[in-house]
Amino acid sequence: MRSSLSFAAVLGLFFTPSRALPADPAKPPVVRSAKSGPWSAAATWEGNAVPGAGARVQIREGHRVEYDVKADAVIRAINVGGVLAFAPDRDTLLNVGLVKIQPGEEYSEDGFDCDAHMVKADASRPMPALEVGTPDRPVAAGKTAVIRLHFVEGMNKESCPAVICCGGRWDSHGTPLSRTWVKLGAPAKAGDTAVSLAEPATGWSAGDRVIVTGTQTHGPAKTESVTEERTVLAVEGTTLTLDRPLAMAHLGAGDYRGEVANLSRNVVVESAAPAGIRGHTMYHRNSAGSLAYTEFRHLGKKGVLGRYSLHFHLARDTMRGSVVVGNSIWDSHNRWLTVHGTDYLVARDNVGYKSVGHGFFLEDGTEVYNVFDRNLAVGAEAGKRLPNQVLPFDQNEGAGFWWTCSLNTFTRNVAAECDRYGFRYEATPTSALKLVFPIRRPDGTRADTDPRTLPFVRFDDNEVHTSQGLYGVNLGEGVDRVGPDSRHPFVVRNLKIWDVHYGFRPQVPNLLVENLTLHRVAYGVYHPNYDNHVYRNVLISQTHTEPFNRGHDDVSVQYGPLTVDGLTFDGCRSGGMPLVQISDDNPTGKAETHFRNVKTVNWTDTSKARAVVNLGGGPRPTPKTAKGVPVYLHDWFGPGRSAEVVSIKSGEFKTDPSRFRTESPLTGDESRVAELATPAFPQLLDPVDDLPPATVITRVMRVGGTITVRGVTTDNGAVKRVEVNGKMAKALSPNFADWEAILENVSAGPLQVQAGAEDAAGNTELTPAVVTVR
Repeated sequence: MRSSLSFAAVLGLFFTPSRALPADPAKPPVVRSAKSGPWSAAATWEGNAVPGAGARVQIREGHRVEYDVKADAVIRAINVGGVLAFAPDRDTLLNVGLVKIQPGEEYSEDGFDCDAHMVKADASRPMPALEVGTPDRPVAAGKTAVIRLHFVEGMNKESCPAVICCGGRWDSHGTPLSRTWVKLGAPAKAGDTAVSLAEPATGWSAGDRVIVTGTQTHGPAKTESVTEERTVLAVEGTTLTLDRPLAMAHLGAGDYRGEVANLSRNVVVESAAPAGIRGHTMYHRNSAGSLAYTEFRHLGKKGVLGRYSLHFHLARDTMRGSVVVGNSIWDSHNRWLTVHGTDYLVARDNVGYKSVGHGFFLEDGTEVYNVFDRNLAVGAEAGKRLPNQVLPFDQNEGAGFWWTCSLNTFTRNVAAECDRYGFRYEATPTSALKLVFPIRRPDGTRADTDPRTLPFVRFDDNEVHTSQGLYGVNLGEGVDRVGPDSRHPFVVRNLKIWDVHYGFRPQVPNLLVENLTLHRVAYGVYHPNYDNHVYRNVLISQTHTEPFNRGHDDVSVQYGPLTVDGLTFDGCRSGGMPLVQISDDNPTGKAETHFRNVKTVNWTDTSKARAVVNLGGGPRPTPKTAKGVPVYLHDWFGPGRSAEVVSIKSGEFKTDPSRFRTESPLTGDESRVAELATPAFPQLLDPVDDLPPATVITRVMRVGGTITVRGVTTDNGAVKRVEVNGKMAKALSPNFADWEAILENVSAGPLQVQAGAEDAAGNTELTPAVVTVR
């Protein structure tokens, strides 16, 4: 016997079935299933007739109906109380106004809310399900399954058409691809009819729709996208032949390359009228299921709250184990993926292309332990604020990734050509909103917490390029200098930002940044809130305006210390601006800046005003504080001989100007330097790891007496081990980001599978993942 769960499919909460409502004589009768069988068989249905155009359909509990047709007729609505399974070995097409997966016998046409109330599940009752492929048997290569959503007169335009899961299971699994997007393997020139991929992409084929992302902003206004859409004519190894020549060049060598992404899948959910009334999809609390290698196109209702292309709605941890992997979500009028009041979701290797409003979006500031890994966000466009939105400060300006609670994992993601931001962390208190929300703690309880005080679980290996708007990464503009403490700082590792206007805007206090690359940006580290900031190994190259900005830009204030160990300026022409700007005001008296291992390479600026350290450009305010912000360059003059650079407006200079001198090109017109013995390099942060790992079981496969369990673990440090029912799991990728455990000699019957992790600091997961295999 073989069975598979793509997640914790047998959950402990459920909807109670409701009794059918009396028939409405003004509407056609509901066509109900009579037994299990093929959709196309008349005997499957009460009345011995296959549902036709306009039909209202109910698949009853205990019945499994296999959808086995390509039908042009538009079914009004299907309520699934049993199982509706698409035949995975043939082409299928369902034209429909609403698919609602919900327990019970009640027929409903509500395309947003659920009609039953939630109580403890009856474990003996099966969960209703929509299956468009399964993890064990995805829709076969060469076959397609299409759900085309139509607006049907008489339905609610704000909520229909839709696929909505209310305490049931919706699984959608197309044929897997080895990669859904890859980097270019070689430069592509204007006029080329083929592109080279940096790695093979198994599963890509002729006829697929692909995009080649832009790698340079177009024109001085930076308003025109340079991503190009093409159709694949042939695939030979790592070479794609395209249906027509490229119109522009795309970088494909070295450290700065564009991407090639595949938008085509053999399972499709789409709106029938993209220019008219669009559809949306959503999961509610106590639902189950995963979305894998499915194409979601032309979805999302513009300007309507909650009607998104993909929406996990207030599920909290009841869908722990669900994954969104390998999908394409494109031409959305309302976000790509919205995670609202939901924890422990895994979103990996998805492609988002063209969205009105933010793309990958965490909605209400309470979401924790979600994993966003290796997703590509291209072309999130500015929209309007949504009516009655949860967080009033969000302007919906077009971010590839947007969130308010940072206690999540963001790894290996790329954002390109987004309107305003690649990544945006925003948490702005208002007179109407106190930023205190009930947020889950590691022990599973919830406590009122200011989300601004929570750091990342992990923010590693992310990239932003070719922004059409302003920012690469805006980390906390509006947080009002509130953040986690120095023992639990924000940690950002291996961040690459290139070809944008403002590179990195760090407005949080207590921040550790390791391995930051800023290339071909107008402003490098911009408008920072230097307050216990630590940077290690920073490269700023071909940045010609303000490479390393003063505190809070034109306000020129610094509230705390800053250290930078390893800073290289390569090919910067700052046009008279210094490479490093001095902040004027020091309101706490604790602000000072320490640099070590600073290098300038290919510095071709010939301006007389060029300087390594000086006051900034634009307004040069008169200091309001007696103490300035000294800048120390450790060992600048040689081992043990350091430089202290100050503003000529500072109290330090005015107290003893004879101690300082001009030293070109270190100093500029309003800065001076004094030599001193090298001071101790400050240790600003004292990080402690007291956060347990978070684990998700993503799949369970049973073959006879052997059960294979796979999952994902994330942690802010090193994971020591993952244990599954007393068995040590094997890491399939670094730090147990993917793992597998094999349980042998398992007796027949139900089995509870429990997986938890321990990190190198000794923190043990307090709420392990649990799945019941039946």
